[in-house]
Amino acid sequence: MLSVRKLSYQVTAVSPAAFFSLLAGTNLNFARVSSYQLQAYWSHKPVHQFSVSSSTNLNMQSILLEFQHGSSHHLQSFSTMAGTILVQARDPAKLCADLQNAIDEHRFNDAWMFHEQHMQMEGFPRKSIVNKFITSFAESLHIQWLEKAYGLVERTFEEGKQNLLEKETLIYLGFTLARCGLPVPASTVLRKLVSMEQFPPVTAWSAILAHMSQTAPGAYLAAEMVLEIGYMFQDGRVDPRKKSNGPLIAMKPNTAAFNIALCGCLLFGTTRKAEQLLDMMPRIGVKTDATLLITMAHIYERNGRREELNKLKRHVDEAHNLSDNQFRQFYNCLLTCHLKFGDLESASHMVLEMLCKAKEAQNSLASAALTFEAAGSRNTSPLGQVPQQGLSHKKSDEAENPRSIGSLSISFEDFTRDQNFSKLEAEAKELLDTLLLKLQRQVKLITTEHGILQPTEIIYVKLVKAFLEVGKTKDLAEFLIKAEKEDLQVSTDNTALVHVINSCISLGWLDHAHDLLDEMQLAGVRTNSSLYASLLKAYCKANRAREITSLLRDVRKAGIQLDSSCYEALIQSRVLQKDTQGALNLFKEMKEAKIPRSGHQEFEMLVKGCAEGGEAGLMAKLLQEIKEGQRVDCGVHDWNNVIHFFCKKRLMQDAEKALEKMRNLGHAPNAQTFHSMVTGYAAIGGKYLEVTELWGEMKVLASSSAMKFDQELLDSVLYTFVRGGFFVRANEVVEMMERGNMFIDKYKYRTLFLKYHKTLYKGKAPKFQTEAQLKKREAALTFKRWIGLF
Repeated sequence: MLSVRKLSYQVTAVSPAAFFSLLAGTNLNFARVSSYQLQAYWSHKPVHQFSVSSSTNLNMQSILLEFQHGSSHHLQSFSTMAGTILVQARDPAKLCADLQNAIDEHRFNDAWMFHEQHMQMEGFPRKSIVNKFITSFAESLHIQWLEKAYGLVERTFEEGKQNLLEKETLIYLGFTLARCGLPVPASTVLRKLVSMEQFPPVTAWSAILAHMSQTAPGAYLAAEMVLEIGYMFQDGRVDPRKKSNGPLIAMKPNTAAFNIALCGCLLFGTTRKAEQLLDMMPRIGVKTDATLLITMAHIYERNGRREELNKLKRHVDEAHNLSDNQFRQFYNCLLTCHLKFGDLESASHMVLEMLCKAKEAQNSLASAALTFEAAGSRNTSPLGQVPQQGLSHKKSDEAENPRSIGSLSISFEDFTRDQNFSKLEAEAKELLDTLLLKLQRQVKLITTEHGILQPTEIIYVKLVKAFLEVGKTKDLAEFLIKAEKEDLQVSTDNTALVHVINSCISLGWLDHAHDLLDEMQLAGVRTNSSLYASLLKAYCKANRAREITSLLRDVRKAGIQLDSSCYEALIQSRVLQKDTQGALNLFKEMKEAKIPRSGHQEFEMLVKGCAEGGEAGLMAKLLQEIKEGQRVDCGVHDWNNVIHFFCKKRLMQDAEKALEKMRNLGHAPNAQTFHSMVTGYAAIGGKYLEVTELWGEMKVLASSSAMKFDQELLDSVLYTFVRGGFFVRANEVVEMMERGNMFIDKYKYRTLFLKYHKTLYKGKAPKFQTEAQLKKREAALTFKRWIGLF
């Protein structure tokens, strides 16, 4: 009940401090009103005088007695407006009712005001109101109120009142935060649930992971969450036979949770974190499904694990439930890995095998089509092509607008009614499908037509570049000639070999082009006259007389007729060499042959189109790849695999020797090399000085070469330094990560600090310290401030 008393008494120059000293002597309970709040109430005006009403005849003692008699009501506010003091006492029950009504009526501004008043008077409201407050704010899907709800959760933990929070409330808040694009607080809510031992079922928290994985920081945190939760179940730590472990077992990561986290890692480039997830799977007994097989293939390809891919191939070939797209993704990964390791023989063999099978399948398909036509089945698509296209289009739209999936908000009432979280499980599956579709779009080397694998132009481009870089012109010609024999639909004027020779000419690689022409002649392949014309004009432009003579001999031997532009280039070349007689002979030869003035301009137009950024098929792609692509050091992948193997087995001395040999052979270590070494040292423990030495080498390499630090490497280094208490180095890593706008999981490092260094530098600084001790202390305190422990 609200009681208001208007109090008047004549006072001369009463200060607020004097008034409070009087109140202090009345034994009035001010325990729940902090000093800064009282100051705020009196800060509007200084109190100089209280007006007196003749009808009251009250003195100061009676005023204080009235305060004592009303001490059961808590002091709410003071004001000095218009020379009067209004002392207002609130009834907590009435305030709770006002708060509940404001929440029910979605008057969130009023609800927040009433909540703050209650916190000032009584602290937290009762449990039911706290939970209703959080869930109602979460239901609004408004960032402002979501942050308020999350802030309240943080405050309950800070003040040790987390028993006020219900499990379903926190799960709902975490889900809503993740759905609204706030992955960091969503992951914190999940972590707090686990710390309270209010274990969320995997069907619920995997849906939170699915929404988190739509962004780079969220995907990183999703992987961290699976690792943290999975660690609790490693190597049979939880006995499933105990009934008390039921809620904990229900939280165990399943195949869907791993798929979500792995897809997020792949889409945002944290593939070494993904490999840690793969290493954990057998240790907690997670079963592999078809989706996981293909996701594993992507991870092995990105990390250069060719042996693991070859082992996986047997499982993929034996699987009966893989779709055409999944087969395409796996073989794309295998083909890419062959190129990474410079194994051109295996890569070209794969392409030829695909072409051969595609040719056989096309012949079979043509026969089947004739059979269907004869049977009068023209209206039926034997392969279901049209429905598949419609499905693909639908999934494409979903991938473009992932927020549209499950975009309708789930009320808390519906949320609690769904005891098994089946709606969240379905939403997680839909979001996983969109992640998988985005991953599928990254497949560039192989396509499918009617379920038949076929190479794309891009794989030809990459193979040609790789062959030319290592000077294997003969092998390249053999491969391209075999490929053309399998591909019967390509015209002789538009073959891959023709485009490759033209590209070599355009890039100025005239000797490569000439060698390829010779290989074509030796193989008995009919040669296009435009190739000789293009190469001849390029030789003339480069003023290479010997090569011009040799090529002219080949042209005449092959019975190829040159066009007028070639003769003009030859005549101009003779004139520049001051060979007047030779020029006249060529002019005479051109006139006798009655060659028209208009020559072949297709090649010049093609090159011009490439230069202007126009699309000109395979040649344009090849030019772009060669100009922009960097030469890959295939040996780095081999040595990285060796070092990774030793580090995984914790044979760090062997890993150190392999790293030294790698350097001696001229292969520069990259981020993956150092990541394996750092995580290897961290696994055996206590090797902080070794990591410090590696950190020094990394900084030197980064400043003097093209090696770049990535989030995964720096995170592993930071973790090791914090664990070992090397805060000077840890601050260097933090600075570098922040300078590169990399996400840092502060919650993880706060937890790590509290676990190993909780009492570090807590007391006063000693009077006598060396400069080194002072530096270490300042570094530790700086790190504590950064993680929010001050």
